[in-house]
Amino acid sequence: MGLFDLFKKGDKVGKDSAVDSSSVVKTSGDTSKKGANRDVITKLSFHPEWDVPQEQKYVFNFLANDLAPLKPNQLSLSAINIEPSLANGSWNVKAFFRSSLSEAIELGEIELLILDKDDNRIASHYFDFKELGVIPAESARPWIFTFPASSITADEVPEEGWKISFNLLSLRGHQLDLDDTWKKQLPKDQQEKLAEIVKTLPKLGKTEVNFTGLQAKLNDDGSFHASIFIRNGHEKAINLEQLPLEIMDARNVLVAKGSFKLDPVLTVQPNTTKPWTFIFPKELVTAEGADLSRWTARVPQ
Repeated sequence: MGLFDLFKKGDKVGKDSAVDSSSVVKTSGDTSKKGANRDVITKLSFHPEWDVPQEQKYVFNFLANDLAPLKPNQLSLSAINIEPSLANGSWNVKAFFRSSLSEAIELGEIELLILDKDDNRIASHYFDFKELGVIPAESARPWIFTFPASSITADEVPEEGWKISFNLLSLRGHQLDLDDTWKKQLPKDQQEKLAEIVKTLPKLGKTEVNFTGLQAKLNDDGSFHASIFIRNGHEKAINLEQLPLEIMDARNVLVAKGSFKLDPVLTVQPNTTKPWTFIFPKELVTAEGADLSRWTARVPQ
């Protein structure tokens, strides 16, 4: 079956999922409020490498005429249909990717979601939007997004009312999650420095939780203070009630070891990093001769 065979005369445009373009891409276009409420009718646009037969152009034009207008500076995914593959269980999701920007854009990797009529996630997968090519200003480009079987959690193709949408959480990027106590104690410039450090840290896996050392200090009373970045790559918040923790110095020698009861529970929001300071009392510290030029924090298995 060829690409164009998947688009049929009987197809209909379904639900639309539009977002403000600023959450997806930085542009130099006019984002002022002037004309912000005008309707933008997107024009049909084909990938430059597509050689579209005349009959198929009729099908695309018919579908494009059913698209609702957008507001300026929006990006949208307009659902058409899902064609399941009997060969490998993947879903070929037909949709229009639309832009109401006043300039052409080219995007990179973006995670897309399939949501059922009740907004439950039933599939998620990353797509390289560079494959769609440059999207002209105020245009609608038909495309097929293939969700592999491994990315699908539903047993069957959803009923009417489903939609394809951007995962705004992944688009937002990994951010600093600063507790209110830290916000009160730290000057604004130091908060900004922490946010910059978070941006430089290695990218987390989608289900990864990571502990990264920030600052360590051995006090005169023999206690050890370790400030640590708790990094949550999940799309759901994590709650820490009890945390066993070990600190290793540059020689990978144990410096401190203890278990911390967190009351109230320490919550780290999805796709964020939260700094927290753990104080090891003297009896849990073996720091004599420790090399703290580099150190690591780890949760013992």
